[in-house]
Amino acid sequence: MDTNNIPLNRLYDELAYLWPLVSKPENYAEEASYWRDALLDKLEKGKHHILELGVGGGNNLSHLTPYFKATAVDLSESMLKNCKKQNPDVDVHIGDMRSIRLNKNFDAVIIHDAISYFLNENDMFATFKTASEHLGSGGIFVTSPDYLRETFTDNTVHYHETKSDGTTALTFIEYSHDPDPYDTMTEIILVYFIKKNGQTKVELDRHLTGLFPKATWINLIQKAGFIVEEKEYPVHDDNRQGWLFVCTKR
Repeated sequence: MDTNNIPLNRLYDELAYLWPLVSKPENYAEEASYWRDALLDKLEKGKHHILELGVGGGNNLSHLTPYFKATAVDLSESMLKNCKKQNPDVDVHIGDMRSIRLNKNFDAVIIHDAISYFLNENDMFATFKTASEHLGSGGIFVTSPDYLRETFTDNTVHYHETKSDGTTALTFIEYSHDPDPYDTMTEIILVYFIKKNGQTKVELDRHLTGLFPKATWINLIQKAGFIVEEKEYPVHDDNRQGWLFVCTKR
């Protein structure tokens, strides 16, 4: 099968009901601690108001809400419903992080792995400008791409797990590769084996993510008006080097 024929981003649309089986909040405890510490290190004492762009199912955010008041944005209404179940006190908005304007400032803006879905520098820069537009001088912006050009390994199976909620059993496999090493895009193929009421069906899902050198990330964030600090982020299962970009608005 030509992978180009597989529909895009189904996990965030008609397959969003599988999200609680694919990803659970407890899986995010370690990495969320790095985000929490980065924010608390920069902000004065008090329960500050943060904005998460591209919140998805809200699992990372669920570990931050004890420390911060939060507002969340995502393109997917289905994923925002998942987020709201995990984070009932969070104010949610449907919107594109490249262009949304909530017309208010926050103490910090964060973008978790949703930032990896941008395939060109224009979209990345537009998103960094969105973060800047929601911060005053001295506000904090934190983000981290899943991969950098320097840390990507081609042809890799990252996950192969089976989970059940007592009604539905899900086995899923995630395979990532770089179809064209000369562009800025990678492809992830997800295979879901869904067993329910004695019947098993197989669904395919395709995600495209960006792949840029670390220098590109830093240059674009700086161009959007931030001072950038790099913090080591050793949370990946394959032990690749990860980075949190902790940024202060000028």
